Amino acid sequence: MKTMRIATRGSKLALWQADHISALLRAAHPGLDVELCIIKTKGDKILDVPLARIGGKGLFVKEIEEALLAGEADIAVHSMKDVPAQLPAGLKLGIIPERETPADCFLSARYENIAALPAGAKVGTSSLRRQTQFAALRRDARIESLRGNLDTRVDKLMRGEFDAIIVAMAGLRRLGLTAPYMAELTPPEFYPAVAQGALGIEYREDRPDLDDLLGFLDHAPSRICVAAERAFLFALDGGCQVPIAGFAELSDDIIHLTGLVGDLCGERIIRKQGSGPAGSPAELGAAVAQEVLAAGGREILAQVYPVCP
Repeated sequence: MKTMRIATRGSKLALWQADHISALLRAAHPGLDVELCIIKTKGDKILDVPLARIGGKGLFVKEIEEALLAGEADIAVHSMKDVPAQLPAGLKLGIIPERETPADCFLSARYENIAALPAGAKVGTSSLRRQTQFAALRRDARIESLRGNLDTRVDKLMRGEFDAIIVAMAGLRRLGLTAPYMAELTPPEFYPAVAQGALGIEYREDRPDLDDLLGFLDHAPSRICVAAERAFLFALDGGCQVPIAGFAELSDDIIHLTGLVGDLCGERIIRKQGSGPAGSPAELGAAVAQEVLAAGGREILAQVYPVCP
């Protein structure tokens, strides 16, 4: 192969991710040319509506996957948290590079942390999962939808439109974005989205040449943890922007997985944990999902899913 065509969204973060993979490919395969194919997705086009109201699965990947299937690009570089649990026929997530931190981050121009926020503080987030967990910590806060690219969200914070915002730590690190006050939000107080912080390289199943070309990028521990989290999501039929969190860690060939489902107000949060062998991440994810459903998650999701188109 002389030229690799990478399909990507056009946001600064998406371009950073595509450029990052491009640089690694060119370093490993001297003489390989890499081209970026920038594609605008539905999620990029509709910025004035909360994600949950746009609905559907694959808001940020559908058009990119169509380009892969049409042969208009060779690979796609995704933020794995945006990728639905079920892929279109003919495509696969062949490579999961080493994962960045999955944690969320609290940012503010005036307040040191969540506890320091005044009553009635205006907090911005694009995620019902973040909204649910934040509401459980501070029921007095006003949580409002915050859409847009990551740099746009930080700009809105610094212009005083919000007292604080919650975003993914991985994106901040990749773009070098900061705020006067930043506090990492980690388990057990705050659980991340399934596969948050991980990148995924998607391509057609009938391209074994890409398995060989890209294989050096795959990071087995990250792949195993992401597989367990995505199996949990799949078992909940989680594709709409619903309050679902999943976090897996690998230790001595044992996966430890925590799965969470919450209502929209943060009044009821179901959290279950499980462990299993590294060779069976899908089985563990499904098992933890069944525990969450049996403990009340089924009723919560039945209330949430109808609001998603």
